[in-house]
Amino acid sequence: MQLGESELGGPVDAHEQVELALLGPHLGDVDTDVVDGLKGFPDAINAAFPETTVQTCIVHLLRLSLDFVSYKDRKPIATALKDIYRAVDAVAAEAALTGFEQTPWGQKYPAIGQSWRRAWSEVIPFYAFPAEVRRILYTTNAIEALNSKLRRAVRARGHFPTDEAAIKLLFLVLNRSEKEWKMPPREWAMAKAQFAVLFGERFTKALAG
Repeated sequence: MQLGESELGGPVDAHEQVELALLGPHLGDVDTDVVDGLKGFPDAINAAFPETTVQTCIVHLLRLSLDFVSYKDRKPIATALKDIYRAVDAVAAEAALTGFEQTPWGQKYPAIGQSWRRAWSEVIPFYAFPAEVRRILYTTNAIEALNSKLRRAVRARGHFPTDEAAIKLLFLVLNRSEKEWKMPPREWAMAKAQFAVLFGERFTKALAG
């Protein structure tokens, strides 16, 4: 999986375009890509990886929702939104979203429902996954530190004479970072089994490689 991170609603910046252009041919295939609402990023990803399922980061969507809310109202609204992202499937989730929009909270803060509906095409894939996979996919937080390391390395260098030079730098950063990864998430064993069912040979070949 490749997980993207940037400012909500911002355009795809030059560094993200470079990452997609350089990493795309070398990744080979990406089953699921989790992004945090970056405008234009799903289209860029699908251009490089047509079979990839693009999933929005639920945690970032919740943060965006609470940005519209006064501090004293945040806790009850966060509780009310659980019915949406904990729904059993996409149909139930949309019914929960509609229900929220009709509540006093939804009426007081209509921008919340609007923000979910704008992102809905990237929210829906979440509901196709079982609970153990959802726990892996609902946030990009675990990868943001790695993204930050890659970006700092690229920006510190500034200029690369060739694409290969940029790839080598990113490889070195990833190689050093991999040594810091001690334990996978506790849900990973169950998630692997589900990914193998959902993506078949695409996933098992990548796992073997």
